[in-house]
Amino acid sequence: MKTFHCDNCSKQVFFENTVCNHCGWMLGYQPEHQIMSSFTPVEQSAEKTEAPVDAPADVPTEAPADPQPVDAVSTAGTPLRWRSVNPLNAGKLFRQCSNYAQEQVCNWMLDDQDEHELCASCRLTTVIPSLDVPNNRLLWHRLEVAKRRLLHSLWTMRLQPPPKMDDAGNGLSFEFLQDMPHEKIMTGHADGVITINVAEADPAYREKMREQMAEPYRTLLGHFRHESGHYYFDRLIAGTPRLDAFRALFGDESADYGQSLQRHYDNGPPQGWEQNFVSVYASSHPWEDWAETWAHYLHMFDTLETAYSCGVQLRPQHRGEQQLVIDASPVEEDSFDELAREWFALTYVLNSLNRSIGMPDSYPFTLSTPVLEKLRFVHAVVREAGADQEARASGIS
Repeated sequence: MKTFHCDNCSKQVFFENTVCNHCGWMLGYQPEHQIMSSFTPVEQSAEKTEAPVDAPADVPTEAPADPQPVDAVSTAGTPLRWRSVNPLNAGKLFRQCSNYAQEQVCNWMLDDQDEHELCASCRLTTVIPSLDVPNNRLLWHRLEVAKRRLLHSLWTMRLQPPPKMDDAGNGLSFEFLQDMPHEKIMTGHADGVITINVAEADPAYREKMREQMAEPYRTLLGHFRHESGHYYFDRLIAGTPRLDAFRALFGDESADYGQSLQRHYDNGPPQGWEQNFVSVYASSHPWEDWAETWAHYLHMFDTLETAYSCGVQLRPQHRGEQQLVIDASPVEEDSFDELAREWFALTYVLNSLNRSIGMPDSYPFTLSTPVLEKLRFVHAVVREAGADQEARASGIS
């Protein structure tokens, strides 16, 4: 994730923020530029730049985990027009996504001339949980936050998915569903539709499932990354010249999926699974191996982008210990070996810091040589596919 700053006061802000906690100006994310911009309502004087009387202390404040009210975002249900003070926008007018202005579960902006009411992220969500059920609005908000983080990575890798409503064959959509008395919702992917059980947005439920499934790592964002892997397998691997190379590394995906999963749940993973797979679940079937490896690559990609944007460096006192200087964003790095080197150094210090405060390792994984080769394959596919999509967007054949 990149670092962001308020255009008005230059203080640090975060991807989930809706208001600058220093000067009080409204914030909105612009996916087309991948920036957080500061906005003022057109009814408000553009010269008002001073902080409110009760502004917090002059320190960056992490975004709140759950939705907070935003003042003056609509008039009689009609979204206000907002003027950007970011020089990149040259004073253009914008509207809040209707899920920002009315539901307060989004913070993305639309050009005032855009015909849509929903932003590029919210248009991908086609089913939301019933808001008549207590706590569902909070769970929906958390789901949208995780989804937007996934989309930020996909945009950065130049793999922007089209909405399924616009491209039925290749598009992507999300359905956020809850268990019913006689129907249990399974998180999964099918034909470009990613379904997430809204209970996964409840930390207590997620921790309970993590314990039951004996998983060292289970997060809401991890679910989105994993299921997006199934979607991109269909887009980037199935029926393409990459399929033979995929099978050489991951195995034959035509093996019966249902039988493979049943065997996995009945018998557990093969002995020594960690020598060939990034997780226990990855050993169940080549599709799941790809999805787990894809999710892990996104995990690495976003963390390294954050470290690069924050200027993280390791300069240990002992010359024999791991050093780290990240010279480029991962999207600009051709060499997978360099990414892996940076990753091992970064996770070493992350785990060491966690242990120092009595917390479990933030990175509870060991990457064997076969797993690294699979990650190298994902890296090559992402680089090639991203270059292809960028060329198409530029009109280059």
